[in-house]
Amino acid sequence: MARRKHQPQRTCVVCRTTGAKRTLTRLVRTPEGVKIDPSGKLAGRGAYLCDNPACWQKAARSDAVGRALRTTLTEEERAMIAAHGAQVASLTENES
Repeated sequence: MARRKHQPQRTCVVCRTTGAKRTLTRLVRTPEGVKIDPSGKLAGRGAYLCDNPACWQKAARSDAVGRALRTTLTEEERAMIAAHGAQVASLTENES
């Protein structure tokens, strides 16, 4: 009998839903600032967001990501998060 491979679980910092690590998008705090980490392998403190556009918009407005990364988000970083959320929303609409 084949054994199923373990899938790491992560939690969205906004809506608190749990899912497989590969289904969530990682944000990472680097010395240069907060970045989106599509590979999930950049060095630094990370936080995860699900693919729900509402979570991305709330993350841009609230302090949930800043608390998770233990930093204060700049306006440019908030704009980057909101822009990525808009991309997620357009991809979600195209799939429907």
